[in-house]
Amino acid sequence: MNRVLFSMSVAAVLLLTGCSKPASVESVESLVANPERLKELRAQCKADHAKVGDAQCNAVAEATRQRFMRAMPSPYANDPVRTPAPQAAKD
Repeated sequence: MNRVLFSMSVAAVLLLTGCSKPASVESVESLVANPERLKELRAQCKADHAKVGDAQCNAVAEATRQRFMRAMPSPYANDPVRTPAPQAAKD
């Protein structure tokens, strides 16, 4: 009788665990807009990828890529091109 009750308890726990809602994944857009949260999640993915999950770590990687590759004006765009100074003729 105890074995049956134990088996049913284990089955119920496993069933409830399997039906639990998966952890929500923060979107790439929200991570791009919040660099502090992105930094925190990058550290978590580096420390324990399996715990954080593939979906979240993939979103973190994409947000990092987008922040790095985003279109920004070049700080050198308005710098005038300077011509080299003429060198003095040597005899």
